[in-house]
Parts: sequence; structure tokens; C-alpha cells
Amino acid sequence: MTIINEDEVPEVAHPGRFMRWLVNEDSLKAKNLSVCVIRVMPGEAVRPAHSHPNSEELIYIITGSGKVMIENEVGPVRAGSAVLFEQGKVHILKNTGDVEMKVVCFFAPATNLDNYKIFEDVTFLE
Repeated sequence: MTIINEDEVPEVAHPGRFMRWLVNEDSLKAKNLSVCVIRVMPGEAVRPAHSHPNSEELIYIITGSGKVMIENEVGPVRAGSAVLFEQGKVHILKNTGDVEMKVVCFFAPATNLDNYKIFEDVTFLE
């Protein structure tokens, strides 16, 4: 059976977030997607700005609120929001609320941190 609980997956700290890969080469092994859960603390942004050259990403906000920047366009997000980061589009997520933001990130086709394209010079536009 292919069932996993996020508590069973090690959490890894990355700039601006804590990440657990639920579906990847080390946990549930799906053929066509990968999934992670991230936690973003108040005032933090997922850094650095990045894109996914070989996949698209859909995020779903479980708790918290903030803003997302995609290709220099900024919009609000809150619990219940789904956001599509199209393949190759540079993006950043920021928690502008006063509680932890919890987000589920879906990637298709599957990806990992090695496949992120980093943009250190891009900062979040307020």
C-alpha cells in the first residue's frame, strides 16, 4: 500500500521554509509527479526566487496568508488558495500574515531541488 504521513518524513530547513517531500524518489515513488509540504514562518519568503524549467508547480495554501510573486506580478493568497506556477516562470511566496503558512506543493512531471533554476538577484516586490 502506498500511504505515508508527513510526520514520517524528515523535515529539512531551506531558506525561508521548512520542507518535507511526501512524494519523490525517497518516499512515495510516483511516476509522474512529486509533492512536498512546506511551512513558512510569518515575515519569511521562500528564497531565493526560482523557476522549474522542466515542470509546472501548483501550490495549495492550507493555513496562513501572504503574497505570491510570479514574473514580477504580485497577488494575495490565503488558506484555500491554489496558485499555478507555469513551467519556467520565476516565482516567490511570502508569508505576510502573523501565523505560520502551511502549503502543499505539487510538481508535474516530478522534480526535486536539483531541478530548480535559481535567481539570486530577484527580490520580492512589495
